[in-house]
Amino acid sequence: MVESVVERAPPGAGVNWLRLPVLGRFLRWRHARKLLQLPPLALAVAMIVHGLWGPQLAPKNLATVLTWVHLRGFLVLGMLGAGNLFCMACPFMFVRDLARRFFAPARRWPRRLRSKWLGLGLFVLVLFAYEVFGLWGSPWWTAWLIVAYFVAAFAVDALFAKASFCKWVCPLGQFNFVASTLSPLEVRVEEPDLCTRCTTKDCIAGRRDPERRELVLLRGCELDLYLPQKVGNLDCTFCLDCVAACPHDNVALTTRLPGSELWTDPRRSGIGWLSRRRDLAALSLVFTFGALVNAFGMVSPVYAVRAWLASRLGSPNPAVTVGALFLLVLVVEPLLLLGGAAWAARRLAALRQPLLGVVARFAYSLVPLGFGIWLAHYCFHLLTGLWTIVPVAQSALADAGLPLLGRPLWSLGGLAPRFVHPLELGFLALGLGGSLIAAWRIAEREAPGRGARAFLPWAVLCLLLWSTAVWLLGQPMEMRGTLGS
Repeated sequence: MVESVVERAPPGAGVNWLRLPVLGRFLRWRHARKLLQLPPLALAVAMIVHGLWGPQLAPKNLATVLTWVHLRGFLVLGMLGAGNLFCMACPFMFVRDLARRFFAPARRWPRRLRSKWLGLGLFVLVLFAYEVFGLWGSPWWTAWLIVAYFVAAFAVDALFAKASFCKWVCPLGQFNFVASTLSPLEVRVEEPDLCTRCTTKDCIAGRRDPERRELVLLRGCELDLYLPQKVGNLDCTFCLDCVAACPHDNVALTTRLPGSELWTDPRRSGIGWLSRRRDLAALSLVFTFGALVNAFGMVSPVYAVRAWLASRLGSPNPAVTVGALFLLVLVVEPLLLLGGAAWAARRLAALRQPLLGVVARFAYSLVPLGFGIWLAHYCFHLLTGLWTIVPVAQSALADAGLPLLGRPLWSLGGLAPRFVHPLELGFLALGLGGSLIAAWRIAEREAPGRGARAFLPWAVLCLLLWSTAVWLLGQPMEMRGTLGS
């Protein structure tokens, strides 16, 4: 069911962070993003250098410890607390922007590739490579993965205009877009009537020189999200270019109800209707089931399953066994579970939509649970290895001939797993609650008067996935990237 725009949260609702005294002034500054990108850029360079030429023992290398212990945990926590902070401070875009001082790509991204299928495939490929090549245990491969990101971002945006890499290619960006639907902040306009009277549309077209119209002084949204028609955080990198470009100071970074964009279905600028986007529905499912397969790869039962698959397939090759596991968890299992839930919902609530349409609409309800699993998993590694970065940094500086931080304190670790487990259960419960609310709201809209019947199969599915996640995270988990691994 397509809803009217009236069902969106009213403009101006919540606190506008751009109006806060100090923080707001900084965020409105046109160079704020570049300043935020400098620390991640410095870290990325340090990780590449240490990963390629430093010690190749994962718990003693910046590349592996920062990437697989700290940055992942802070990424999901930042998403939960504020929004898409990684994309806001993305170091890959800093290098891209510097390069664009010397070239101006004019090509548009190919129409046939204007969907999430490429980014989704690359997201699965990164998860696959993580398991097959043991990236958590290889500083060298981790460093080359970071290099590959820089090269890919540079190459794509050197050939194609606007933020083509961010919108259509970047696998980490696709993860962030889906996860940011649960964020408490959103970029939106303050006064829609003011946008109606605006004739220049600088927020998307960019602010141009009055005398030389071909010269763009301040760029607008490079992801083609026209603010008056933008809904939610999908495809938004929090770059705040629209804030600087808007001549009326009519853009807000405001608080909102997390997850509300998952159950509403107005037409969205740059996206269209969620119910019609099979690629975004598939991305949401891979986001959720990918959380399960990534967590499963770190508990002891995975070895028994991979051994069984190797015997059945007649090949001990890790690429074959991991590929079979991914096929089962990311393709076969979702088809069976969601197909069954959609069939039951159609029968119970007399839904008229085709089976695939029901799956596509309710797929978004699983995102909160998927995010809860990622949050619980990544925070486990972050909190159990919280202080490991200290001796690694001490050792890296000492190896560089700059023992500024003293001798490495290798005894530093983090919280004991028994103290982290209750927090994991809390994140899973939060995710389950969010998914049940989203499924209920979607069911009410798709089956007026029969919402409870449409909701029941999806509630059972959410509980099944939640109990699987509880079991998974209750297993002894490898302390990857730390001295306890």
